[in-house]
Amino acid sequence: MAPRLLITPQQLEITINRLCHQLIEVHDDFSNSAIIGLQPRGTLLARRIHDTLCRILKHEVRFGELDVTFYRDDFRRKDLVPNKTHIDFIIEDMNVILIDDVLYTGRTIRSGLDAMMAFGRPKDVELLVLIDRRFSRNLPIQAKYVGRTVDTVASENIKVDWKETGGEDHVWLMQKISE
Repeated sequence: MAPRLLITPQQLEITINRLCHQLIEVHDDFSNSAIIGLQPRGTLLARRIHDTLCRILKHEVRFGELDVTFYRDDFRRKDLVPNKTHIDFIIEDMNVILIDDVLYTGRTIRSGLDAMMAFGRPKDVELLVLIDRRFSRNLPIQAKYVGRTVDTVASENIKVDWKETGGEDHVWLMQKISE
């Protein structure tokens, strides 16, 4: 199967704007809310969401980056390289929007929830994802904000390219490469 383009750069920009307006409808001025991106790929989307929100709201929104490497259930089975966590605020009694690029099995999100507790007990946690691979959950995790829902089979993969990593903004559906 040849790779199939799911989201173009223009569609990605529209999707990010839509997601930001949905967040503003719920969180108003973000005075008691924060955005936390999951390392590594969720932070790229989180930065875009953060920058767009700051531009729309005309003030700074709390933003952090969270590494979940040591909280993963497959930590000892894979050769994982940890990233940096940067959260310079306490999330105690705050509304937190956890952001990742693709929601697949739910395991990364579960790891993020565990890792996040080191920074306090939030009042509420919501999940925002660019792509929801709806039929592949291993855990009962659901996103509140979704860019696009894509029904995939196990032999398919979602690849998100970002201009920040040297490419162009695209989301692809492709055949999984055999290991």
